[in-house]
Amino acid sequence: MAKGPGLYTDIGKKARDLLYRDYQSDQKLSITTYSTTGAVLSTSATKKGELLLADVGTQLKHGKATVDVKVDTASNLLGTITVDEAAPGVKSILSFKVPDERSTKLELQYLHDYAGINTSVGLTANPTINFSGVLGTSVASLGTDVSFDTKTGNFTKYNAGLSFTNADLIASLAVNEKGNVLNASYYHLLSPLTNSAVGAEVTHNFSTNENTITVGTQHALDPLTTVKARANNSGKVHALIQHEWRPKSLFTISGEVDTKAVDKTAKLGLALSLKP
Repeated sequence: MAKGPGLYTDIGKKARDLLYRDYQSDQKLSITTYSTTGAVLSTSATKKGELLLADVGTQLKHGKATVDVKVDTASNLLGTITVDEAAPGVKSILSFKVPDERSTKLELQYLHDYAGINTSVGLTANPTINFSGVLGTSVASLGTDVSFDTKTGNFTKYNAGLSFTNADLIASLAVNEKGNVLNASYYHLLSPLTNSAVGAEVTHNFSTNENTITVGTQHALDPLTTVKARANNSGKVHALIQHEWRPKSLFTISGEVDTKAVDKTAKLGLALSLKP
């Protein structure tokens, strides 16, 4: 297990990755190449129904600094400048989006053996300030995540969560959306050799008194091929198979079926990621 409790976003992450990561109903192609100078060039295209979205980006590294720049089909320019170890244990991230002048944000992350802190502030007049912090160890941790809008003087977000981890089991409990949603998740690694695992997530909405239950599993058929499946109490079943046909290059087929509306056409998603 990693040292320290990590960041607030790490609470429940294993279960979320098992249940939701790599599933999609669109067609996506991404290509990454590396220049002789070490620059990373990437491009991706996603077809959502009749809509085609694409972007082109590059990544440059110099010492502890990493610069990412991306341009998409909506004529947006997205940039991120990351400096690792700006101070001992501290990572600084400056991000912006053009032409959205309110998107510029400075973020600081600090990781310690017994704490993980992430704070960000918009570099504009009347910015939104976000703070998340976790206290504990790699076994048990407790954290909170809040956002404050200095323009309105209101808290726009306040969440809290706790996590328990041992060698093969991770359980978490979180209160989100200003106390309106209770979320509990569970991840259990059954076999490290085949990466077999099961997971579950239960969400209760206090305002609607509705419960959402999602369960899932994954298993590696061989070192290069993984299958995953999940289902929820609304009757939707998802499955995927992912194959690493060459190092770091992945081909994924995923599908969705609504068992309560079998007359509807099943959704099919394809994703191809190419890396040298």
